[in-house]
Amino acid sequence: MIAKLPARPVLLAAAVLAAVPLLAACGGRNRPNDVAFVARDVESLYAAAKDRLDRGQTEAAAALFDEVERQHPYSPWARRAQLMGAFTHYVRRDYTRTIQTAQRFLSIHPGNRDAPYAYYLIALSYYEQISDVQRDQKATEQALTALTEVQRRYPTSEYAADARLKIDLVHDHLAGKDMEIGRFYENNGNWLAAQLRFRNVVDKYQTTSHAPEALYRLTETNLALGVPTEAQKYAAVLGANYPGNEWYERAYRLMERYAPQAAAASGG
Repeated sequence: MIAKLPARPVLLAAAVLAAVPLLAACGGRNRPNDVAFVARDVESLYAAAKDRLDRGQTEAAAALFDEVERQHPYSPWARRAQLMGAFTHYVRRDYTRTIQTAQRFLSIHPGNRDAPYAYYLIALSYYEQISDVQRDQKATEQALTALTEVQRRYPTSEYAADARLKIDLVHDHLAGKDMEIGRFYENNGNWLAAQLRFRNVVDKYQTTSHAPEALYRLTETNLALGVPTEAQKYAAVLGANYPGNEWYERAYRLMERYAPQAAAASGG
Protein backbone atom coordinates (compact mmCIF):
# COMPACT_ATOMS: atom_id res chain seq x y z
CA MET A 1 0.00 0.00 0.00
CA ILE A 2 1.32 3.37 -0.93
CA ALA A 3 0.20 6.22 1.26
CA LYS A 4 -0.19 9.61 -0.30
CA LEU A 5 2.12 12.11 1.30
CA PRO A 6 0.66 15.49 2.15
CA ALA A 7 2.39 18.60 0.96
CA ARG A 8 5.97 18.66 2.18
CA PRO A 9 6.87 21.22 4.82
CA VAL A 10 7.90 24.68 3.74
CA LEU A 11 11.50 23.90 4.59
CA LEU A 12 11.51 20.90 2.31
CA ALA A 13 9.68 22.68 -0.47
CA ALA A 14 12.01 25.68 -0.49
CA ALA A 15 13.36 26.13 -3.98
CA VAL A 16 17.07 26.14 -4.59
CA LEU A 17 18.41 29.04 -6.67
CA ALA A 18 17.81 28.06 -10.24
CA ALA A 19 20.92 29.82 -11.38
CA VAL A 20 23.25 27.51 -9.48
CA PRO A 21 24.94 25.36 -12.15
CA LEU A 22 25.09 21.62 -11.72
CA LEU A 23 28.48 20.02 -11.89
CA ALA A 24 29.12 17.85 -14.88
CA ALA A 25 29.64 14.87 -12.62
CA CYS A 26 25.98 15.04 -11.58
CA GLY A 27 24.36 14.84 -14.98
CA GLY A 28 22.78 12.08 -16.93
CA ARG A 29 23.06 8.62 -15.42
CA ASN A 30 21.39 7.31 -12.27
CA ARG A 31 24.07 5.32 -10.44
CA PRO A 32 25.70 6.64 -7.27
CA ASN A 33 29.15 5.87 -8.63
CA ASP A 34 28.44 8.32 -11.45
CA VAL A 35 28.68 11.11 -8.88
CA ALA A 36 32.15 12.41 -8.19
CA PHE A 37 32.20 13.01 -4.45
CA VAL A 38 34.65 15.89 -4.56
CA ALA A 39 34.52 18.84 -2.20
CA ARG A 40 32.16 21.52 -3.44
CA ASP A 41 30.17 24.40 -2.01
CA VAL A 42 27.06 23.40 -0.11
CA GLU A 43 24.53 25.16 -2.33
CA SER A 44 25.80 23.51 -5.48
CA LEU A 45 25.87 20.12 -3.82
CA TYR A 46 22.32 20.48 -2.48
CA ALA A 47 21.13 21.75 -5.87
CA ALA A 48 22.64 18.70 -7.54
CA ALA A 49 20.84 16.39 -5.12
CA LYS A 50 17.53 18.23 -5.58
CA ASP A 51 17.88 18.11 -9.35
CA ARG A 52 18.45 14.36 -9.28
CA LEU A 53 15.38 13.92 -7.09
CA ASP A 54 13.24 16.08 -9.39
CA ARG A 55 14.33 13.95 -12.34
CA GLY A 56 13.42 10.74 -10.54
CA GLN A 57 17.02 9.64 -10.08
CA THR A 58 16.41 8.77 -6.47
CA GLU A 59 19.42 6.57 -5.77
CA ALA A 60 21.87 9.26 -6.89
CA ALA A 61 19.82 11.93 -5.12
CA ALA A 62 20.01 10.04 -1.82
CA ALA A 63 23.77 9.68 -2.16
CA LEU A 64 24.17 13.40 -2.86
CA PHE A 65 22.00 14.41 0.09
CA ASP A 66 24.26 12.25 2.23
CA GLU A 67 27.25 14.14 0.81
CA VAL A 68 25.75 17.48 1.82
CA GLU A 69 25.58 16.27 5.40
CA ARG A 70 29.06 14.70 5.25
CA GLN A 71 30.86 17.65 3.68
CA HIS A 72 28.99 20.43 5.49
CA PRO A 73 27.73 18.94 8.78
CA TYR A 74 27.28 22.31 10.54
CA SER A 75 25.47 24.08 7.72
CA PRO A 76 21.71 24.72 7.79
CA TRP A 77 21.69 22.93 4.44
CA ALA A 78 22.78 19.76 6.23
CA ARG A 79 19.52 19.71 8.17
CA ARG A 80 17.56 20.12 4.97
CA ALA A 81 19.60 17.45 3.24
CA GLN A 82 19.15 15.00 6.08
CA LEU A 83 15.37 15.23 5.99
CA MET A 84 15.27 15.31 2.20
CA GLY A 85 17.45 12.22 2.25
CA ALA A 86 14.90 10.48 4.46
CA PHE A 87 12.13 11.51 2.05
CA THR A 88 14.16 10.25 -0.91
CA HIS A 89 14.66 6.87 0.74
CA TYR A 90 10.91 6.74 1.32
CA VAL A 91 10.23 7.43 -2.36
CA ARG A 92 12.63 4.59 -3.17
CA ARG A 93 10.70 2.35 -0.74
CA ASP A 94 13.85 1.81 1.26
CA TYR A 95 11.92 2.03 4.51
CA THR A 96 14.75 0.86 6.76
CA ARG A 97 16.99 3.71 5.64
CA THR A 98 14.08 6.16 5.81
CA ILE A 99 13.55 5.28 9.46
CA GLN A 100 17.26 5.40 10.27
CA THR A 101 17.75 8.79 8.60
CA ALA A 102 14.63 10.34 10.13
CA GLN A 103 15.57 9.05 13.58
CA ARG A 104 19.06 10.51 13.21
CA PHE A 105 17.52 13.85 12.25
CA LEU A 106 15.35 13.78 15.37
CA SER A 107 18.25 12.85 17.62
CA ILE A 108 20.26 15.86 16.39
CA HIS A 109 17.39 18.33 15.86
CA PRO A 110 14.55 17.29 18.21
CA GLY A 111 13.06 20.79 18.35
CA ASN A 112 13.29 21.57 14.67
CA ARG A 113 10.08 22.82 13.04
CA ASP A 114 10.16 19.84 10.67
CA ALA A 115 10.36 17.29 13.48
CA PRO A 116 6.65 16.41 12.95
CA TYR A 117 7.43 15.47 9.37
CA ALA A 118 10.33 13.26 10.48
CA TYR A 119 8.05 11.43 12.92
CA TYR A 120 5.46 11.11 10.17
CA LEU A 121 7.97 9.62 7.73
CA ILE A 122 8.91 7.03 10.34
CA ALA A 123 5.26 6.15 10.86
CA LEU A 124 4.60 5.89 7.12
CA SER A 125 7.62 3.66 6.66
CA TYR A 126 6.25 1.16 9.15
CA TYR A 127 2.75 1.55 7.73
CA GLU A 128 3.91 0.69 4.22
CA GLN A 129 5.37 -2.57 5.52
CA ILE A 130 2.11 -3.89 6.94
CA SER A 131 1.57 -7.37 5.55
CA ASP A 132 -1.63 -9.36 5.16
CA VAL A 133 -3.20 -10.87 8.26
CA GLN A 134 -1.73 -14.30 7.56
CA ARG A 135 1.81 -13.05 8.25
CA ASP A 136 3.71 -11.74 11.25
CA GLN A 137 2.30 -8.42 12.43
CA LYS A 138 5.43 -6.85 13.95
CA ALA A 139 5.42 -4.01 11.40
CA THR A 140 1.72 -3.44 12.11
CA GLU A 141 2.43 -2.99 15.81
CA GLN A 142 5.36 -0.69 15.00
CA ALA A 143 3.16 1.34 12.68
CA LEU A 144 0.54 1.71 15.39
CA THR A 145 3.15 2.88 17.91
CA ALA A 146 4.68 5.38 15.47
CA LEU A 147 1.32 6.75 14.28
CA THR A 148 0.17 7.15 17.87
CA GLU A 149 3.37 9.07 18.61
CA VAL A 150 2.65 11.50 15.77
CA GLN A 151 -0.86 12.07 17.10
CA ARG A 152 0.34 12.46 20.69
CA ARG A 153 3.16 14.90 19.98
CA TYR A 154 1.51 17.02 17.30
CA PRO A 155 -2.28 16.66 17.72
CA THR A 156 -3.18 19.73 15.67
CA SER A 157 -0.87 19.08 12.73
CA GLU A 158 -1.89 17.87 9.29
CA TYR A 159 0.17 14.76 10.00
CA ALA A 160 -1.91 13.94 13.09
CA ALA A 161 -5.10 14.07 11.05
CA ASP A 162 -3.73 11.51 8.59
CA ALA A 163 -2.27 9.46 11.44
CA ARG A 164 -5.71 9.16 13.03
CA LEU A 165 -7.15 7.73 9.82
CA LYS A 166 -4.32 5.26 9.53
CA ILE A 167 -4.63 4.23 13.19
CA ASP A 168 -8.21 3.17 12.49
CA LEU A 169 -7.01 1.07 9.55
CA VAL A 170 -4.24 -0.47 11.65
CA HIS A 171 -6.71 -1.35 14.41
CA ASP A 172 -8.93 -3.03 11.84
CA HIS A 173 -5.93 -4.95 10.53
CA LEU A 174 -4.89 -6.15 13.99
CA ALA A 175 -8.47 -7.12 14.79
CA GLY A 176 -8.56 -9.10 11.56
CA LYS A 177 -5.47 -11.01 12.66
CA ASP A 178 -7.06 -11.89 15.99
CA MET A 179 -10.21 -13.01 14.20
CA GLU A 180 -8.25 -15.25 11.86
CA ILE A 181 -6.44 -16.94 14.75
CA GLY A 182 -9.66 -17.20 16.75
CA ARG A 183 -11.47 -18.91 13.87
CA PHE A 184 -8.59 -21.34 13.51
CA TYR A 185 -8.82 -22.31 17.18
CA GLU A 186 -12.58 -22.56 16.99
CA ASN A 187 -12.51 -24.78 13.92
CA ASN A 188 -10.18 -27.09 15.83
CA GLY A 189 -12.41 -27.20 18.89
CA ASN A 190 -10.07 -25.14 21.05
CA TRP A 191 -12.88 -23.01 22.43
CA LEU A 192 -11.05 -21.24 25.25
CA ALA A 193 -8.11 -20.17 23.08
CA ALA A 194 -10.58 -18.95 20.47
CA GLN A 195 -12.44 -16.92 23.08
CA LEU A 196 -9.26 -15.14 24.15
CA ARG A 197 -8.84 -13.83 20.60
CA PHE A 198 -12.48 -12.86 20.16
CA ARG A 199 -12.58 -11.07 23.52
CA ASN A 200 -9.44 -9.17 22.56
CA VAL A 201 -11.25 -7.82 19.51
CA VAL A 202 -14.27 -6.81 21.61
CA ASP A 203 -12.13 -5.19 24.31
CA LYS A 204 -9.44 -3.47 22.21
CA TYR A 205 -10.94 -3.02 18.74
CA GLN A 206 -14.64 -2.53 19.43
CA THR A 207 -14.98 0.24 16.84
CA THR A 208 -13.66 -1.91 13.99
CA SER A 209 -15.67 -3.80 11.40
CA HIS A 210 -14.74 -7.09 13.12
CA ALA A 211 -16.54 -6.40 16.42
CA PRO A 212 -19.98 -7.80 15.41
CA GLU A 213 -18.49 -11.11 14.26
CA ALA A 214 -16.35 -11.32 17.41
CA LEU A 215 -19.49 -11.01 19.55
CA TYR A 216 -21.20 -13.68 17.46
CA ARG A 217 -18.20 -16.00 17.84
CA LEU A 218 -18.27 -15.48 21.60
CA THR A 219 -21.94 -16.44 21.56
CA GLU A 220 -21.10 -19.51 19.49
CA THR A 221 -18.14 -20.68 21.58
CA ASN A 222 -19.99 -20.24 24.87
CA LEU A 223 -22.77 -22.43 23.56
CA ALA A 224 -20.16 -24.99 22.55
CA LEU A 225 -18.75 -24.86 26.07
CA GLY A 226 -22.21 -25.37 27.55
CA VAL A 227 -22.51 -21.90 29.08
CA PRO A 228 -25.76 -20.52 27.60
CA THR A 229 -25.98 -17.63 30.07
CA GLU A 230 -22.64 -16.26 28.82
CA ALA A 231 -23.72 -16.86 25.23
CA GLN A 232 -26.91 -14.92 25.90
CA LYS A 233 -24.90 -12.04 27.34
CA TYR A 234 -22.83 -11.63 24.20
CA ALA A 235 -25.86 -12.06 21.96
CA ALA A 236 -27.61 -9.30 23.90
CA VAL A 237 -24.62 -6.97 23.52
CA LEU A 238 -24.59 -7.75 19.82
CA GLY A 239 -28.29 -6.96 19.51
CA ALA A 240 -28.02 -3.74 21.49
CA ASN A 241 -25.11 -2.38 19.47
CA TYR A 242 -25.80 -3.86 16.02
CA PRO A 243 -29.57 -4.51 15.94
CA GLY A 244 -29.87 -4.96 12.17
CA ASN A 245 -26.55 -6.67 11.64
CA GLU A 246 -26.38 -10.07 9.95
CA TRP A 247 -24.21 -11.36 12.80
CA TYR A 248 -26.96 -10.54 15.29
CA GLU A 249 -29.52 -12.36 13.15
CA ARG A 250 -27.25 -15.40 13.12
CA ALA A 251 -26.63 -15.17 16.86
CA TYR A 252 -30.36 -14.96 17.60
CA ARG A 253 -31.10 -18.00 15.43
CA LEU A 254 -28.30 -19.86 17.18
CA MET A 255 -29.68 -19.00 20.61
CA GLU A 256 -33.21 -20.04 19.56
CA ARG A 257 -31.92 -23.39 18.39
CA TYR A 258 -29.53 -24.30 21.20
CA ALA A 259 -30.69 -22.20 24.16
CA PRO A 260 -34.32 -21.22 23.54
CA GLN A 261 -34.99 -20.25 27.15
CA ALA A 262 -32.03 -17.84 27.18
CA ALA A 263 -33.10 -16.43 23.82
CA ALA A 264 -36.61 -15.82 25.12
CA ALA A 265 -35.21 -14.14 28.21
CA SER A 266 -33.21 -11.76 26.05
CA GLY A 267 -36.39 -10.48 24.46
CA GLY A 268 -35.03 -11.03 20.93
